[in-house]
Amino acid sequence: MSTTAELLKGAAELFPDEVVTSAHVRHLDLPFGAGRFALITLDNGFDHTKPTTFGPQSLANLNAAIDQVEQEAAAGTIVGAGLTGKPFIFAVGADLKGVELLKKHDEALAIGKGGHDVFKRLSALAVPTFAYYNGAAMGGGVEVGLHCTYRTVSKAIPAFSLPEVFLGLVPGWGGCAILPNLIGAERAVSVIIENSLNQNRQLKGKQVFELGIADAIFEGADFLEQSLLWTANVLNGTTEVVRAEVDRGEAWDAAVAKGRFIADSKVHGAAPAAYRALDIIAAAKDGDLQAGFDAEDQALADLIMGGELRSGIYAFNLVQKRAKRPAGAPDKSLARPVTKVGVVGAGLMASQLALLFLRRLEVPVVLTDIDQERVDKGVGYVHAEIQKLLGKGRINQDKANRLTALVSGVLDKAEGFADADFIIEAVFEEMSVKQKVFAEVEAVAPAHAILATNTSSLSVSEMASKLQHPERVVGFHFFNPVAILPLLEIVRGEQTDDASLATAFGVAKKLKKTAVLTKDAPAFVVNRILTRFMGEIQNVIDEGTPVATAEKAIEPLGLPMSPLVLLELVGPAIGLHVSETLNRSFPERFTVSPNLKRVVEAGKRGFYVYDSGAPELDPEVAALLVQGDSVLTEEQVRDRVLDAVAQEIGLMLEEGVVAEAQDIDLCLITGAGWPFHLGGITPYLDREGVSERVNGKKFLAPGIASVPA
Repeated sequence: MSTTAELLKGAAELFPDEVVTSAHVRHLDLPFGAGRFALITLDNGFDHTKPTTFGPQSLANLNAAIDQVEQEAAAGTIVGAGLTGKPFIFAVGADLKGVELLKKHDEALAIGKGGHDVFKRLSALAVPTFAYYNGAAMGGGVEVGLHCTYRTVSKAIPAFSLPEVFLGLVPGWGGCAILPNLIGAERAVSVIIENSLNQNRQLKGKQVFELGIADAIFEGADFLEQSLLWTANVLNGTTEVVRAEVDRGEAWDAAVAKGRFIADSKVHGAAPAAYRALDIIAAAKDGDLQAGFDAEDQALADLIMGGELRSGIYAFNLVQKRAKRPAGAPDKSLARPVTKVGVVGAGLMASQLALLFLRRLEVPVVLTDIDQERVDKGVGYVHAEIQKLLGKGRINQDKANRLTALVSGVLDKAEGFADADFIIEAVFEEMSVKQKVFAEVEAVAPAHAILATNTSSLSVSEMASKLQHPERVVGFHFFNPVAILPLLEIVRGEQTDDASLATAFGVAKKLKKTAVLTKDAPAFVVNRILTRFMGEIQNVIDEGTPVATAEKAIEPLGLPMSPLVLLELVGPAIGLHVSETLNRSFPERFTVSPNLKRVVEAGKRGFYVYDSGAPELDPEVAALLVQGDSVLTEEQVRDRVLDAVAQEIGLMLEEGVVAEAQDIDLCLITGAGWPFHLGGITPYLDREGVSERVNGKKFLAPGIASVPA
């Protein structure tokens, strides 16, 4: 047994639930008399929608297949070897289910070394090797192909990436070392750092080819056949593969510097993965691949045992698994069909909702408002967005015509809603206004219709309290921009029945939203936490801490934007309104900033101006601020803010606002864009000791977002 096989056999015991990938070798005679060829196909035996991954046993299977091919190559019975995947899926990298179970540094090191030892055998064979990226390829799935001599890619590939930095790792099976030596440091930094830190942006097949990762590109329908024809021509010398020369001078150093700037702007030094990857890319400039592989092994082991990866895997599992099985959702068989949707209001939010319902449900959608001008503007917005989709090729003309015909606007609610199954209001955030709207809707809507509110902070139960049938009222809180942010907080009022709730969850699924069930509590989840978070920032500014210090104090969290930039995005008036709502409910914890009031009353849209291209405190805002003389350091500000957030989350869990801390994190990731490397917020609070300092205990059990006990 080879050393690699022994290593993988030992590592396999650490992955008890591995979904094993097989590596089948078959032989074929290439056309044009090119000779006999060995083709390895990766397949985990599941249906074609299930991804193929690499755990220790899967790597061992590939290693055994390479043993066979190596013998044939040495004997001269084959002229080349290829690697491909099952239909539509090439391979999507390491088995993360097993990685999160690792407890020791040497175990993690063995996984990195095992992958390298197997993959680099492909480049060491006595014959040329070819990777045929026939479908989705990510992480180790991309890297195994990088070890081959040549690569082809399908035009139909929907997703191709090295997402490790996004999760808190580095591309650890050759990506950091090989890719910059293949396509240059600038392009490699774009793939490994920039794309990962931009919410794991994926490449399409054409981009993979244009970047130089693949040497040829073919249509998806006959991809393998065309790849084999191309392979024959390469082996015959008919086709010559020419690659651009890699610039190993100042351009390489500039690319790494650019990568550090991108990492700083995204995570502010708070997450180590991007910087470890950049260190390896920087060192790879001399072309010493083995030194790069050794550095990848060490970085991979260090990061696997660190909190960032555990939080990243935790976040990944929340988004991929928990989001698909919402805690507390009623039996889906209770859901009623929705064949027509009504939208009360025709402003920007209402129009965005109408467009979303129209695109996802493809049923008639009708908007109403208080005058014809508003109605026409709302319908016009939807029509214009449909034309944009048509212009971008996202939909064809027939679908554009159909969607355009399905949306309409009326002034008379009785005319518009008499046969609607689901009616959502998006009017002014004032209880009396919403109660009036619901009373008018209930008077004309059919008895089975769901009445949904897009309120961001008001009580759903109070909103429904004056209706004859409050049991059909449900909170349906979207986040702006509606088309981009996945979260949908579904709020159960005191009298909301299971059928209404099940229908709401059924609609959410068709809308392709991440639905989280929340109790009818002030501001629900995201707005309550963000208001407490931002309220403490405003408090320390009001008390005397400079704005710049308060903002900089939060940078180590690596949030997508600073608190005051977020306030600008939300709108100071909306932020003030939510803080006033929460202040009425919890005056001992939620304050109303007098400085924020002044900013709103002055009609300012934020604290900053951008005349220089960077955010600078608006002199007019600075003149409005009235501050005390209590000045805190960055560390003191950060401790105070995190303590406040930990306290609020603890209270929310005690109140049963959501089922578990995992739902808090899922909401912050999908509704507020909090980064994967934090796992939302509770793993970070646990890791930094804040949870125990404030609440006397951690939010999560050992092993959930940390190294198992």
